[in-house]
Amino acid sequence: MNLRIPGPTPVPAEVAQAGAAEMVDHRGPEFAAIMERVTTGVKEVFQTKNDLAILTASGSGAMEAAVVNHISPGEEVIVVTVGEFGKRFLDLTNVYGARPIEVAFEAGEPADPNRIEEVVKANPQVQTVLVTHNETSTGITNPLKDIAKAVKGAGRFLIVDAISSLSSIPVEADAWDLDVVLSGSQKGWMVAPGLAFVSMSERSKEVQSKTTTPRFYLDLKRAVDSAARGQTPWTPAVSLFFQMDKAIELLKAEGMENVYARHHRHGERVRSGLQSLGLTLFAREGYRSDTVTAVLVPDGVDVANLRKVARSEFGLVLAGGQGPLASKLFRFGHLGYCTDEAVEDGLAAVAKTLEKLKS
Repeated sequence: MNLRIPGPTPVPAEVAQAGAAEMVDHRGPEFAAIMERVTTGVKEVFQTKNDLAILTASGSGAMEAAVVNHISPGEEVIVVTVGEFGKRFLDLTNVYGARPIEVAFEAGEPADPNRIEEVVKANPQVQTVLVTHNETSTGITNPLKDIAKAVKGAGRFLIVDAISSLSSIPVEADAWDLDVVLSGSQKGWMVAPGLAFVSMSERSKEVQSKTTTPRFYLDLKRAVDSAARGQTPWTPAVSLFFQMDKAIELLKAEGMENVYARHHRHGERVRSGLQSLGLTLFAREGYRSDTVTAVLVPDGVDVANLRKVARSEFGLVLAGGQGPLASKLFRFGHLGYCTDEAVEDGLAAVAKTLEKLKS
């Protein structure tokens, strides 16, 4: 199968094989050495010298960790939404008793830094802003660097969901002054689901010390303190650390600038290829993601049937839409371990599927 969804993404054979290595003592020197290599490698991709916690959790676990460690019940926060994953931050802040002020943008449109700045300045009592960098539900990449300037210029604390962008699209945690940055192994990192990464600025420590929300498994201070001893506070997904160790080796061998260029090349090819089939792309031009392309389903075509035919007859696995867009679009993922051949085969399969549906 040609797995072209925005996550979990394909795992290279050598990475999958690395995960089959003999188990080691997660409190022993072998694991400590692997954890040190993985943490160092992940920080290099984050472009940060800040503390970094590695959690055994999905990307949503990283999002929850960001909330419970930095936001207290009753606290007002600003949540920027451009799709379903921004709304997940909205849900999380509500669940933990915060009082979110949603700054919503139309699906398919990017977040406007100027509007965010206006809302931030109009709410001086709000100290924390949460934003999604790459919204896979709509195929949009927000202008994070400009958003960060607007938020940090006003002296606020910024939490960034970069789960589906980091390691595929440039993110400069330190240079852009991002306080908390999140990512997950099942996206551009080319690893199976189950590891989440959280980088934290110096200011994060102060915020955590004042946050009153209870936390235990997702306590980031525990994670950082344990990492200093080459351990995790709870039993880690050891086999996934084996995979990450190999995946980082592959990313370094390719070179991150080349990784970003590859993702852009694949994004451009998918966009042009789908448009050449007469399809309409959903996201606004100029902000279309290099990790996933969202496509409007042609009139008269049922998206579930399109995906079924693509999979059963042509070996192509596409993602559907989410939330209100479930019946309106499909998504073609091109992040992580993705080759030119996989892209071309995927585009050919979409063409054959459309032909089949016409007959």
